[in-house]
Amino acid sequence: MDAPLPDPSLSELRPLGRHGDTPPAPDPTGPVDSPPAVTRHDLTFTGTAAEYFRLWIVNVALTLVTLGVYLPWARVRTRQYFYGHTWLDGQNFEYRANPVALLRGYLLVGALFGLYSYASGRELYWLALPLILLYVALYPWLVWRSLRFQAANTVHRGLNFSFHGTAGESYVAYGAANVAASIAGIFALPWAWFMQRQYQVRGLGYGQARGHFRGDVAPFYIIGLTSLGLSLAGGVVALLLGGLVAGAWSALSGELRAGADFEDLIDGPTVWIFLGVAYVSFLLLYTVAWQYVRGATMKYVLNNAELGGVVRSGATFSPWGLVWLSVTNSLAQVVTLGLATPWAAIRRTRFILAGVHVRTITDLDHFRGQAQVPGTALGEAASELLDIQVGF
Repeated sequence: MDAPLPDPSLSELRPLGRHGDTPPAPDPTGPVDSPPAVTRHDLTFTGTAAEYFRLWIVNVALTLVTLGVYLPWARVRTRQYFYGHTWLDGQNFEYRANPVALLRGYLLVGALFGLYSYASGRELYWLALPLILLYVALYPWLVWRSLRFQAANTVHRGLNFSFHGTAGESYVAYGAANVAASIAGIFALPWAWFMQRQYQVRGLGYGQARGHFRGDVAPFYIIGLTSLGLSLAGGVVALLLGGLVAGAWSALSGELRAGADFEDLIDGPTVWIFLGVAYVSFLLLYTVAWQYVRGATMKYVLNNAELGGVVRSGATFSPWGLVWLSVTNSLAQVVTLGLATPWAAIRRTRFILAGVHVRTITDLDHFRGQAQVPGTALGEAASELLDIQVGF
């Protein structure tokens, strides 16, 4: 059963101060204002698997033919499709990144990664080690640049988003927090998740409105402990399942015949069957645990994010439902040798967005803002090529 998530009264929605702080309480002796009307807007997704398959197969073909040069255009076209088919209050989102800017970042990051691969293969540790240290040192900076780039190129109602978090804050959330999680493991990992999601939400801007995160660190520990329990249970189940399958094979193949000793079983295929089944089972259950972390974290963050004190997001989808969907999507992609990838992506997006909404006490057309400078695409390119996770 999911841990209960706080859902404060809608009457708490009210404009925040200049920097996102709660304004002073009203004078109790003064006139009592009626609470503002709250309007709920559900997100809708209109993309289809057949339509996206045509776009996806062309992207794959052109990327292969051009030896990867077309990859930035493929990425932009994909995001434009998903953003363009996501609707909020009668308006769809837009993605306006420049593929040429992304290409420059891809080439730079790709060249550095290729140099590292060459140095590692040739055992040139004097070159490989500095490249690793450079990546570790730049990781928080790359996350910061990627968040700025993504926000500035996301548009709704003709107004682009922005990101106001600083590089220094990123080094705390994605540098110090990750180091602490690496040292202390499960004791600090949920705290790192909390710091990173708080950094993402607080830095978000739309026009003159700024993001505010109302969550706490405790639910992240509940999510982490649940995931840990799933992983431990998965290890036990994997060993038992591997033993059962290996035992059945031994019985059917005659390896358990009278007189067979332990060395005969070790030298035969039984032990490899046991290891293979146990490994696949554990990998599957580990995937379930990690997908639960992603789904539960996403739901909690969406239920505790505000924008300018007048817009609050919410999520009703089940993290366990998202786990089941992710597992079945992966199985479908394996069985179809990847051809089900577009269907899986559409299915996942539709499931999530069907359970996401925003509640507002102002018309969304009333936001004021100015165009934000997209900045360099280096961070975005690095997040794509090096699989840096910066979204929630």
